[in-house]
Amino acid sequence: MASHLDTDSSNPAVFVNGELLRSYIGKRVRALVQVIRSENGAVIGKSTDDNQIFVKGTPPLGSLTGFVEVIGIADDDRSIRAEIWNNFGDKIDTQNYNRLCQLSNGEFKHLFI
Repeated sequence: MASHLDTDSSNPAVFVNGELLRSYIGKRVRALVQVIRSENGAVIGKSTDDNQIFVKGTPPLGSLTGFVEVIGIADDDRSIRAEIWNNFGDKIDTQNYNRLCQLSNGEFKHLFI
């Protein structure tokens, strides 16, 4: 499994929640997802703004924690084709992460890209 330190500055991933995902179809994104269940080669989860997201791709060997950050390509307004999976543990403040998504796509965008 790749770690959060494996970043490619030539192709940055935009922080997104469920609402913002639709603005980046075909682009590289990163999202925090609460894992609900796995089925048919996808993880079904909930974004930090309570939208359902499908994460396609093979998760790393071993078990996923309750929250995972995925980095990959936004396939459509509800799914991400994951390249990197990062376990984030079983508790996280989703409101803070959601706010980070909003700030990184708003007036402070220049600090993130």
